[in-house]
Amino acid sequence: MNARPSRRFQMRDLLIVLDGPAGAGKTTASRLLARELCYTYVDTGALYRGIAVAARDAGVRAEDDAGLRALCQGMDIRAVTDAGGARVWINGAEVTGELRTPEITMLTSAVSARPAVRECLLGIQRRLGQNKRAVFEGRDMGTVVFPDADLKFFLTAGLAARARRRHAELQGDARHRDKTLEEVTREMEQRDANDSGREHAPLAAAPDAVWIDTTEMTLDEVLRAMLARVREQAGNDACL
Repeated sequence: MNARPSRRFQMRDLLIVLDGPAGAGKTTASRLLARELCYTYVDTGALYRGIAVAARDAGVRAEDDAGLRALCQGMDIRAVTDAGGARVWINGAEVTGELRTPEITMLTSAVSARPAVRECLLGIQRRLGQNKRAVFEGRDMGTVVFPDADLKFFLTAGLAARARRRHAELQGDARHRDKTLEEVTREMEQRDANDSGREHAPLAAAPDAVWIDTTEMTLDEVLRAMLARVREQAGNDACL
């Protein structure tokens, strides 16, 4: 479904965060929300995926905290978001094409649970959000990175719906068209367990997060629901 931007709102500057499991629609919804508000969009998952690529290439195992710490300390990681989505460079080399492979997706879930990696990216993310006027997407934005964010959303959906969405995405990649829906479902279920059960910064909704179940919603409906809460939070529903 395509979401069409509505009118833009005149309001005070906000820091908005979106959390939720894979396949809930966070990436598309957060990008659309940022575009609608003329805010910066930050895909924090792309940063973790970049580190996963670097760890794989360096032969550093996900459970090797010392190795991961050394890798992060010596790493120059850069990310930008354009019309095509998030692009990531590690030590000057672009790794964007590898970020969404099933291998890196699973490795990211394991690597992102390690304290060394989270410490590395915590400061980077907070610096990016210090001036507000930004929409951050991730899995611990509202609970760990920005507990004082002005507005927190938690997007969720049923496993079957999320797996169907991810399987449809993979059909557009010639390298993964042979992956079955059943395989995608099993991988997503495993990732859910990894993300929710990890010791450090597990996937969880902040107590004050606004829950949106996207299972039966179109992107237009999700965007409208978020914009309604933005207007409410901003205290000014006048439109430009």
